[in-house]
Amino acid sequence: MLSAEDIGRARLVELMAKVANKDRAAFRELYRLTSAKLYGTVLRILGDKDLANDVIQECFIKIWDRAGDFDPTIASPITWLATIARNRALDEVRRKPTAALEDHPEIGELAAPMLDPLADKARSEELRRLLACLSALDEEKRQIVLQAYYRGMSREALSKRFDRPVPTIKTLLHRSLAQLRLCLAQ
Repeated sequence: MLSAEDIGRARLVELMAKVANKDRAAFRELYRLTSAKLYGTVLRILGDKDLANDVIQECFIKIWDRAGDFDPTIASPITWLATIARNRALDEVRRKPTAALEDHPEIGELAAPMLDPLADKARSEELRRLLACLSALDEEKRQIVLQAYYRGMSREALSKRFDRPVPTIKTLLHRSLAQLRLCLAQ
């Protein structure tokens, strides 16, 4: 006797075959059965409902176009669909521009060397807060931020120095700046 899971998988395999032949009714049914799960996957990655909606629509366009590539002997339909959604969401995350120092002048101003930090008490307090926030970053992130924004190293140079791909460096910088912004706002 087949389990409900086996029946559901068989139904999705059948729908995928029909979608590969451009069956619109099968596509609507596939969308109805899988869109909530795929949306949840995308939303967890992106954290933005509007963006997740846009990405899901793009995913289903890709599914419509590439349904013929699905092979049920290699993966389950939901795994294949979720992989498309996950990869598209990650592409969106990578596509977001990395924050540049020009976008956050307060960080550059606070990290600028001062001849006499005690001469300006307010500036000293800001520097103390920045240093405290920087110390909250893990060592690698702190070093990447300092090398990028204090020493002016390019992302390519950081990639070589920290033995990480350039997109990873961009992501680390973006997340670190976001963490610093939150910390400084408190």
